[in-house]
Amino acid sequence: MESKQENKKVFLEIVKQLRELIKSEHIQPGEKLPSERVLSERLNVGRSSVREALRSLELLGLIETKHGGGTFLASMQHHQLVEILASFILQSDQSIEEVHKTRRMYEKEAIRIICSDKDLRALPVWESLFYKIEVGNDVVRNHILRELIIASGNRLALKIWLQLAAYSAKPLKKITTSKEKLTLQMLLKSIQLGYVKGALEAYENWIDYLRSEEN
Repeated sequence: MESKQENKKVFLEIVKQLRELIKSEHIQPGEKLPSERVLSERLNVGRSSVREALRSLELLGLIETKHGGGTFLASMQHHQLVEILASFILQSDQSIEEVHKTRRMYEKEAIRIICSDKDLRALPVWESLFYKIEVGNDVVRNHILRELIIASGNRLALKIWLQLAAYSAKPLKKITTSKEKLTLQMLLKSIQLGYVKGALEAYENWIDYLRSEEN
C-alpha cells in the first residue's frame, strides 16, 4: 500500500513539474513540448514515468500527441472546463474520488429525469441494451452510463460528464460480465417502467459491485 501511495505522489509531482515547465518557458498552444528523453533528464525521473504523466495530460485535453511529430500544447480556447478539472483533479487522491462522486451524481439525476418522462422511457436504446446484455453481446459499462446522460437531454451535463468519465475507475471501461447481468436488466427494465426507486437501487447495486471488483 505504501508503495502504491508513493507512486501516486511521484506521478502527481511529475505532472506538477510539467505544468510549471510549460508556464515558465511560455510554451504557447500549438507549440511543441520537449521530448520524453529531454523531460526525463530535466525532471530527473524515468522516461516511463514521464510517459504516464503525458498520457494523463493528453486524456485531459491539455496536450496533443501527433504520430511521429511529437507532443504539443493543446489550444485552451474551447477547453476552459477541462483546464479547471485538470487543475483540481491533480491535487490529491481525495480530489479524484470527489470527481467519481460528482460523476455518479450526474448519472443518478439522469435516471430520475428519464424515469419521469414517458417519451424518454420509451427510447429504443433501453430495449436494445437489455437484449445485448441478455444474449451476452459485448457492452462496455461506460456506454450504458453515457446513454443515460445523452437521453436526459442536457448537453452541458453531457460535456461535463464526458470529462469526469475520462477519470473513471478502470472497471467502468470494461465489458459487462454475467455476474452483473440481472442487476443491469433490473436497471433498464425499471427505467422503461418509470420505476425510479428500483432504477436507482439497481444503479447503486451495480456501482457497489464495480467497487468490489476494483478492490
